[in-house]
Amino acid sequence: MKKVKKVIPFEFVLEQLYSANPQIRPMFGCHAVYVRNKIVLILRNKENSIDDNGVWIATSKAHHSSLRKELPSMRALRVFGDSSGWQNLPASANDFEEAVLFICELILKGDPRIGKETKKSKEGK
Repeated sequence: MKKVKKVIPFEFVLEQLYSANPQIRPMFGCHAVYVRNKIVLILRNKENSIDDNGVWIATSKAHHSSLRKELPSMRALRVFGDSSGWQNLPASANDFEEAVLFICELILKGDPRIGKETKKSKEGK
């Protein structure tokens, strides 16, 4: 049986991050985006569970309020609730593309609020 390759949702994200040489890896049936040894985003568009579709932002609780001032549609992931540092830019939001482009700009500028070091990069220190 031929293996079907999953289409990466919201490919415009990869186009925006192209100059940072983003790496894509499968994660939770989604696509994780890594830049400079940090996971920065997860791209999710599942048909059977649409609540958290959109772009997940790797951040920490300490940065939620400052990011929310700049991204009013950003919210907690319903699957994780408020206990997680991860945040979601919902695909259903009216400003989805604009918000995602803004996050991509922050990533390219190296904004410290975005991204989580991977275990592999921590071990290499």
